[in-house]
Amino acid sequence: MKILKKAITLNVGLVLMGSAVFAQDLNDAKKAIDAEQYQKASSMLKSLVSSKASDGNNYYNLGLVYLKTGYIDSARAVFTKGITADPKNNLNLIGLGEADMLSNNPTSAKTNFDKAVALAPKDYKTYLYIGKAYLAQDKPSDDVSKPDFTNALANITKADELDAKDKDAEVFLAQGDAYALQKKNSEALGPYMRVNDIDPNNRRAKTQIGKMYKESRAFPEGEKELQDVIAADPNYGPAYRELGELYLQWSSFGTDKQKAAKAIENYKKYMDLTDKSLESQLRYAQFLFYAKDFPALEQVASTIQAPANDPKSAIVSRMKGWAAYENKNYPAALTSMNEFFSKEKDPNKILGFDYLYLGKAQLKAGQDSLALINITKAVEKDSTNADALAEVAKSFYDAKKYAKSSEVYEKAIKANPNGKGALYNYYYNAMANYFDYAAKLTAKQNPSKEILVKADSSIAKVTQLSPETYDAYLTRARINSLLDDEKDPKGLMIPFYEEYIKKITEKPELATANAKKLSEAYDTIGGYYFYKDKEKAKEYFNKSVAVYPSGTFAAAKLKELAAPAPAKGKGK
Repeated sequence: MKILKKAITLNVGLVLMGSAVFAQDLNDAKKAIDAEQYQKASSMLKSLVSSKASDGNNYYNLGLVYLKTGYIDSARAVFTKGITADPKNNLNLIGLGEADMLSNNPTSAKTNFDKAVALAPKDYKTYLYIGKAYLAQDKPSDDVSKPDFTNALANITKADELDAKDKDAEVFLAQGDAYALQKKNSEALGPYMRVNDIDPNNRRAKTQIGKMYKESRAFPEGEKELQDVIAADPNYGPAYRELGELYLQWSSFGTDKQKAAKAIENYKKYMDLTDKSLESQLRYAQFLFYAKDFPALEQVASTIQAPANDPKSAIVSRMKGWAAYENKNYPAALTSMNEFFSKEKDPNKILGFDYLYLGKAQLKAGQDSLALINITKAVEKDSTNADALAEVAKSFYDAKKYAKSSEVYEKAIKANPNGKGALYNYYYNAMANYFDYAAKLTAKQNPSKEILVKADSSIAKVTQLSPETYDAYLTRARINSLLDDEKDPKGLMIPFYEEYIKKITEKPELATANAKKLSEAYDTIGGYYFYKDKEKAKEYFNKSVAVYPSGTFAAAKLKELAAPAPAKGKGK
C-alpha cells in the first residue's frame, strides 16, 4: 500500500512538473481566495480557464469563488464545464456536491460525492475536499443549510489516514475548522497548531487561533496572535476582520470607546483589503452602531447597495432607520423602518430594536397608538426596552391623557420594576392617576377611588426607593386627602404631611425654599383639627403663618378661632 501511494504521488508530481508556471498561478489564485479577495481570484481563475481549458482544477477553484460569493447557479455551470473539460478530475464532482448541499439537497450531493470517490478512491484529497464541502454549509445568513459535522469529520479523518506522511497542512486546517465551527475550541487547537508546524507561512490557522481566544474572552492572547499574523503579512485581510471583532467584543460592544475605535479601524482595513461584500458592509454598519458613531452609520448605510429582491436589502433599510433616528432625522427613520417591515416577512428575523425604532419614530410623528403597539412588542422581545414605554407614557401625560398614561406606565413598571428609570415611572404613574381622578371629579363623572388607590401604591414605592424625594410625601398626603371620607374624615393624609414636615424642617435652608408647601401641610392638618381640637388647630395655623406669612388660609382660620362664640338667645 505504501509503495502504491508513492507511485501515485510520483505520477502526479510528473504531471505538475510540466506546468510549473501554471501551478504557481493557481496557487496565487488560491491565496487570493484564502485572503477573501474574491474578485481578484475570479479574474485570475477566468484567465487560467481560458489559457488551460483542459485542467479541471481551474474550473473547480473558480466554482468555489462563485459558491463563496453566493452565486450557486454560476458555480454549477462552471463545475459542469470542468467535468466536460477534464472528466478524470473528480474535484468538479465534489464542487457540484457542495452546490447541492448549499441548495439543501443532500441526496444529490451524496450522489456526486460517490461519483468523485469512484474516480479516485485512494486519493486523500478526494475525502479532504468532500469533508470541506460538508463544512461549507456554515453560512450565518442562511437559515436552511447547516454543516453536516458527522460526514465532514468522517471524510476528513479518512483523508488524514490516507495522507500517512502528514505533510499536507490543509488536512489539519480542515480538522481544526470542523471542531471550531462546533465551538469545540480545545479540540480545534491541536490541528491548527499542527498546521503551523507543517506550514509556518499559513495565515489562516493562526488567525483561527486568535479567533478562538476571542471566543474564550482571552482578549490579550487573541490580540497577540492576530497582530503576529498582520506583522507577518500586512495584507492578510481576515486577520484584520478577526482583530476588529475581538476589539468590538473587548469593548463590551462600544462601552470602551478606545477599543471600539480600534474595532472600527481594523474592520475597515479588512474591507479595504477585500471585496467589500454586502455582508462585510452590513457588519461594518453594525460596528458603527455599537460604537454609537451614528453620523458615520447613516452615511455608510446610505451607500450600501443591495438588490431589491435580496433578503439583505431589509437589513440595509434597518440600519438606515436606526441611524436616522439616532441622528434625530425622525421622518427618514420612520420611512426606513416602514421599508424594513415591508421587506422582512420572517418574524423570527425581526429584532426588538426594530420594533423599538419603529415605535419611537411613530411617537415622534404623533402616532401614539401605533407607537405603543410596536414599543410593547419591543419590550416583549427584550425587557431592557421598557424605558421606551415610559416615553410613550410621558407623551400621553404631557397631552393630559392621564388614564392612558397610567395604563402605559403600568406596563413599563411591570416590564422592568427595578430597572433604570423605575423611580420616575412610579412617580409619574402616581401623578397620572391623581390627575385623572381630579379631572374626572371636576367633570362630575363620579370616578372610582380605585384610581387613587393605584396612585397611592405607586407614590409609596417612590418613598421606599428614594426616601429623600421629599415631594413624594407631599403628593401622597394629597392623594390620601382625596381618599378620605368627605363626611367623616379619618385624617388619612396627616401621617404623610407630618413626615413631609419632619424631613423639610430638619434643614433650615430646605424649610425656607419650601415655605409654601410647608404652609399647605400645616393648613391641611390645622383644617382637620378645626372642628375636633381647636388648640391643635391653632398650633398648626400659627406654624403656617410663621413659615409663610403671606398665606391667607391660616390667618383667616385663626381669626375665626379668636372670635367670641355667638351669644345664645334667651329660651334657647
